[in-house]
Amino acid sequence: MTTAGARETTAPKVRVPLWDNARFIAIYLVVAGHAIQRLTGDLEPAFAVYLAIYSFHIPLFVLVSGHFSKPRLEARDLRRILTDLVAPYLVFETIWTVIQWLVEGQTHWDYANASWTLWFLLALIWWRLLLPLFAMLRAPLLWATALALAAGCTEQIDSTLALSRTFALLPFFVLGWELRRHEAGRRWSEAPARTVHAVRAVAGALVVVAAMALVVGLPLWRELRLKEFFFANEACSTFGYDLLGGSAMRLAMLVLSAVLCLAVLALLPRRQTWFTGLGAGTLYVYLFHTFALYPLRETGILADNATLPVLLLMLALAAVITVVLSSAPARRLLRPLVEPPIGRLLVLEDKHQR
Repeated sequence: MTTAGARETTAPKVRVPLWDNARFIAIYLVVAGHAIQRLTGDLEPAFAVYLAIYSFHIPLFVLVSGHFSKPRLEARDLRRILTDLVAPYLVFETIWTVIQWLVEGQTHWDYANASWTLWFLLALIWWRLLLPLFAMLRAPLLWATALALAAGCTEQIDSTLALSRTFALLPFFVLGWELRRHEAGRRWSEAPARTVHAVRAVAGALVVVAAMALVVGLPLWRELRLKEFFFANEACSTFGYDLLGGSAMRLAMLVLSAVLCLAVLALLPRRQTWFTGLGAGTLYVYLFHTFALYPLRETGILADNATLPVLLLMLALAAVITVVLSSAPARRLLRPLVEPPIGRLLVLEDKHQR
């Protein structure tokens, strides 16, 4: 996504279509995963698709966000954190609290624990603030991975302020920045056709093998609590793992997700496509798709009709929601909520820098 930021000013001066393509695909998978979640309990194909999506879609989202982030923060960057992340988080957390009151008849104001998908905004705030610190380290990806493993070892780090997912997914954010630092996107876009075909053959094989393994091993993956590792929202001990086993599983999932992210990036179109321009509107999709899916998820309609045709229908509906919400008309209409006009609450940048 525009790393969750609606504005494009943080992007590189020369836009590489690959990253916009990746943002669109990543946000579609986010919507698709949420659309079919209620089908996974009784429909094995839905659970297989769900695991396949969750094995890499959020890491890919985080990786792309890291690619568009800066290793140094100036006053204008801190200002954008307030306008692009903090303000939308407060707006949408308030909206979801009101919805909870209307639907459930109870109100619980808790801005430290994000509602549903809003954890990503909190995590992105942390990632942007942490990146300058990791950028000063030698082997920052190694340090980020060590922190992710350590965070999975203690129940003291939980969903409060999205800290559990912040640390668990931090390696992908740093990886995205590393790819930008080494101009991987530009080099891949300029790579000769022979190289591209060879890399895509390997990437395609990896994706097929991973998909087959997920389908064949569904009972095992349920037993190993693979879904909980992909969620990255709790310490490993909370779902039955000891320190060594939990750390080994989390490391294995980090490696698997990273490999799949890179494989999917290699398979995506390098050039302009019909959906490239829609990749700039991912924050709108992320924040608003939940309102479209909430009635379907909460009424029990999906759980009571867990069939293959319904699975296909929900995947198609996810595509429609993604295209509509990322379109220019939708973004113009919804901009006041996604980009709240809080400029008057902030000092002017030039005054701040004097």
